[in-house]
Amino acid sequence: MSVTRETLSRFLNDYLNVSLYDDYCPNGLQIEGKKTIKKACFAVSATLDSIEKAVKQKADALIVHHGLIWKLQSEKTLTGPFAKRIFPLIQNNINLLGYHLPLDGHQHIGNAAVIAKKLGLLKIKPFCTYKKPEAHIGVQGTFKTATGAEALKKKLEKLLNHPVIISSPQNGKKIKTMGIVTGGASSFHNNAATEGLDSYLTGEISEHDWHESSESGIHMFAGGHNATEEFGIKELMKKLKVKYNIETSFISSSNPV
Repeated sequence: MSVTRETLSRFLNDYLNVSLYDDYCPNGLQIEGKKTIKKACFAVSATLDSIEKAVKQKADALIVHHGLIWKLQSEKTLTGPFAKRIFPLIQNNINLLGYHLPLDGHQHIGNAAVIAKKLGLLKIKPFCTYKKPEAHIGVQGTFKTATGAEALKKKLEKLLNHPVIISSPQNGKKIKTMGIVTGGASSFHNNAATEGLDSYLTGEISEHDWHESSESGIHMFAGGHNATEEFGIKELMKKLKVKYNIETSFISSSNPV
């Protein structure tokens, strides 16, 4: 089976509520390729590796969480590493679609929402916003039973298949609640403190946030940027496979960060 580029793009933009977010990248179609999509590859990031594998698998589209165009970057010429990513997509007529904050904050298939469900959190609700009060980028929830930080760290390492860095307050209080914003969002432990939560999970942690979170009484867990952000794109892949009956493939990354 197949789906047109326009139909797929329109559905994703609506389903992920792209217009809600004032993101620091364009969400949606970033590089236009074939009009008809029979096979789509999925990856966390549009890297040279994921692009080359999409080409090798003869994909018509590559759908990612981290695309190739970012507002935070200065003007870029089509040279060097950037060119090596761009040209294979254009030469092989492959569509590139990227969804950043919309895939972080989606309350059903978003990175944080899926992790929360897999952790067994209850009373899951939106957590943390970006620029707009309704633009949530994570979730929060309650554990059925309070747990120790080390036990939760081991559970997270198994779920994420990745080492977890932890910063805990000296009181050693057990964890009953958690806020989650995946990826590079270490500063939002402040939001967890404001919400009165016991813990916070993200991907990366800075040196100063390691200190500040524990001093604020928050157990902070960092499970890897890439590792915490495989969940949403995988769920999106499943949804599109069922909805359009297209061939799909997930391209994993060896990125340890």
